[in-house]
Amino acid sequence: MNGNLALATIRRYALVTIFSFVAAIPANEALASDAVENSGDIIRLLIPSIAFGTTIYLHDKQGRRQFYKSFFTNLATTYALKNIVDKERPNGKSQSFPSGHTSVAFQGAAFIHKRYGLKYAIPAYLGASFVGYSRVESDNHYVEDVIAGAAIGIASSYIFTKPYKGLEVTPVAGNGVYGVSISKSW
Repeated sequence: MNGNLALATIRRYALVTIFSFVAAIPANEALASDAVENSGDIIRLLIPSIAFGTTIYLHDKQGRRQFYKSFFTNLATTYALKNIVDKERPNGKSQSFPSGHTSVAFQGAAFIHKRYGLKYAIPAYLGASFVGYSRVESDNHYVEDVIAGAAIGIASSYIFTKPYKGLEVTPVAGNGVYGVSISKSW
């Protein structure tokens, strides 16, 4: 499959999804004061939708199974912790830890990264970071809730997801070592 054609299709799918979500927001809820929170709500659904949609477009059955495993592991872990910890949110409501919005967004971004490569995941990671910001900005979560949600989302994808073409390029940093690890699945 032509890489440019695949990227163009992913962009089209993203635009259709964005417009669908925006059209579903009632006009009275799209006030300027809530714009950051509403945008975060939309993006947290958009990122995993694009990740899953890509598996459909590429006829990537193995990737789709990996997505299911990582997505449902992420949800189970996140909501189990929400019920066990039951931390109060900055707005006074319950179940602040960890951020479910952030875990879902980062699970989708990490899936794209691990399965299809970093160059496709950079916009997803930026969007997921915005989702985390929106949760803190709207007083729904504390920073530590968002960081924990991101870690759970990333970990769930990294556990179950393998590279699409068998080649994996991963940044490495730690113990004074900085570089890139390249591995090939046989």
